[in-house]
Amino acid sequence: MGIYKFTIPEIIFGRGSLEYAGVCARQLGASRIFVVSDPGVEEAGWVDRLFDILRREHLDFVYYNDVVPNPRDYQVHNGAKLYDKTGADVVLALGGGSPMDAAKGIALVVSNGGSIKDYEGANHVKNPLPPTVFIPSTMGSESNISQFTVITDVDRHIKMTIISRTLVPNISITDPVLLGTLNRDLLIAPLFDSLAHAVESYVSPIANPFTEVQSLKGLDLLIRHIRPALDTLCLDDLEQLAVAGTCSGMAFTNASVGLGHALAHALGGMYDVVHGISHALLLPSVMRYNLPACTKKMATMGRIITGKVLDTDEATAMAGIEALEHLRAEIGIPTRLREIVPDKTMLPTVSQNAVNDICLLTNPRPATWKDILNIYYGAW
Repeated sequence: MGIYKFTIPEIIFGRGSLEYAGVCARQLGASRIFVVSDPGVEEAGWVDRLFDILRREHLDFVYYNDVVPNPRDYQVHNGAKLYDKTGADVVLALGGGSPMDAAKGIALVVSNGGSIKDYEGANHVKNPLPPTVFIPSTMGSESNISQFTVITDVDRHIKMTIISRTLVPNISITDPVLLGTLNRDLLIAPLFDSLAHAVESYVSPIANPFTEVQSLKGLDLLIRHIRPALDTLCLDDLEQLAVAGTCSGMAFTNASVGLGHALAHALGGMYDVVHGISHALLLPSVMRYNLPACTKKMATMGRIITGKVLDTDEATAMAGIEALEHLRAEIGIPTRLREIVPDKTMLPTVSQNAVNDICLLTNPRPATWKDILNIYYGAW
């Protein structure tokens, strides 16, 4: 057995754990907290609830909500300017992947200077970030656990992946009660993002025994609780999905992801496609592409997805892939890329962007831009 590193933040998990937000910020030395969220979380009432908790702890705060899905580079820079102007000292993110990724970008720029694009790729961040507390209002991105942030470079139409140990938050607070204000439609994209995290981290070339157990646990919980959660929005099932997201997040932040994320990032940068919907469209195609390079692991996942073991590993793996396609159709989300992308004339450019995505480095099977284009065309 080799030598492995497993990096995660301090994790606080459980119903009602949002109440610890102020205590945790104070524990990190906060006097003025820079809160990052977005209008959707405001409408759900969670931002006001957070403010009440911070006031109860007699903590001052500054609020920044200029964040959209696939957060933009200029939003990060505007947030960094406000952080400096107001003398904030702790960053607290409340929301889905977009507010949390934006908050990481803001913390990175205020502590390291320059432009966010200076840090694209892996291990380019030199200085430590301000203390950070991250509170997800949904599941899927798991930015509250990971050493990743993804920011859109508006000029290049590219989603930049930035990877650094310094991007792992100090404290992650996951309160499953927050999922209770999501409707069925708002749950679907995060669920497929978590599925992609579980699948891609498991077959990653740098997976290890500590990540593999988390990948498979996350996958198992997702498969068992997706349907009942979407049918009833029962908090018990939503809580298990939050556990699943945390497991897959712990896995992928240490084992990384692969081709599926490279394809999804490139689509998001060019067409502003919702990240999880990209995975819903492309994950089965990516799994088929990778199957020859990791048949036994694909079979292990196929057994979890279907509950069956067929005559061969390949047959078991294919059954799992087909079951995910059936799940996608059953849920009622788009099954063809043409349903969300206006035309395919830019797909060659998108493929060139995808082949340069750092996530491709940890895919189990090499892929050229032409391989990627064929996957896009196949999903079209």
